[in-house]
Amino acid sequence: MSSAVSTSASFATAVAPRPWLARVLRAAAARPGVHAALFWLLAVGFCAVFAPLLANSYPIVVKMDGRWSSPMLAHLTRADVALLGFTFIAVLLVLLRRAMPRRALVATAGGLSAAVLLAAALVRPSAVHVYDEYRRAEALGRVQFILRAPVPYSPSDYLRDRWNPARPHPQPPSRQHPLGTDRNGGDILSRMIHACRLAMSIGFVSTGIALVVGTFIGGLMGYFARWVDLIGMRLVEIFSAMPTTYLLLACVAFLKPLVRSETAMVYLFMVIIGLTGWVGYARFTRAEFLKLRSQDFVYAAIAAGLPMRSVLFRHILPNAVGPLLVGATFGIAGAILSESMISFLGLGLVDAPSWGQLLSGAVTAFGFRWWLALFPGMAIFLTLFAYNLIGEALRDAIDPRLWRAMR
Repeated sequence: MSSAVSTSASFATAVAPRPWLARVLRAAAARPGVHAALFWLLAVGFCAVFAPLLANSYPIVVKMDGRWSSPMLAHLTRADVALLGFTFIAVLLVLLRRAMPRRALVATAGGLSAAVLLAAALVRPSAVHVYDEYRRAEALGRVQFILRAPVPYSPSDYLRDRWNPARPHPQPPSRQHPLGTDRNGGDILSRMIHACRLAMSIGFVSTGIALVVGTFIGGLMGYFARWVDLIGMRLVEIFSAMPTTYLLLACVAFLKPLVRSETAMVYLFMVIIGLTGWVGYARFTRAEFLKLRSQDFVYAAIAAGLPMRSVLFRHILPNAVGPLLVGATFGIAGAILSESMISFLGLGLVDAPSWGQLLSGAVTAFGFRWWLALFPGMAIFLTLFAYNLIGEALRDAIDPRLWRAMR
């Protein structure tokens, strides 16, 4: 009897349909080119997270004057510690998701996140950087052992100790600098690796802001309709009529003199791009809520006495996530393009590396520097192409005509 029950249970599990989101992701992954796009984005994400380990003028481990130390760890910033810590937490949760109950998993994530935030708050990086300290010590024979990063240059290391008037910067690719140098002497490969962090953070955070604002406004418009929809649509039309590019440039140019730090400037980029890009998400959410508000499960939730926030965000919103998922991929690509455009025009960050900033140095008064155009330009193109390819695949996978064709 028990064997029959177990057989029937296993048969039911085998024939049970996959969840809708799992089927969509599986169909999207089957599209041509998606695996290559995911590989490129994973490579960019890996460079963003582990940039201090991949490109750094400070050695990872060094034995100098008979003493062991890790200068790289000593010069990690709060952002470095937080990003590495949260990446470790995410990987750990993925590995433990089947071995631990949900409550224990949430508690573990909360405890580890608090520990990472506390560690990041206690970090006190040095305000003064002497990038050539260990190069000079190595030349003087004071170093007994040294382990450097694969790219032994920090993004702000302009190699003043190696300045050669006979070979002014920028320099083309060479054995010492595989992608060349910029006009200040910075290594292009190092700056491109560290620029991955800015591109990914701008894309995800600004898109997250736009997604939250657009989903909230669009959900209220679609569910309540009538005068709420009327006011919301007028607001959407106002923001749609604004030239987003010129508005973004005007906001950055006006607010940049008031911002004193590079970190605050990054946050300013995120907020401005997020607050100017919510219109499309609001329209998608409104259309989905208008379609779903008259479904039986919504009436059942209301009849059960559930609060309004539960009806909106726990019952309707999960069923409207499809178009938002597609729009988010295009939104991330648009945010990266906007930041690159601002940096290319000279209104972006000054010291922090950016793909657009590197691209702007390709044309100088002394001619065209092909390596400054090729490598940053290809990084921008491949990243935007990868996100758009994934967005197209998700849009095709969500199309109900595709499911009818597959049956």
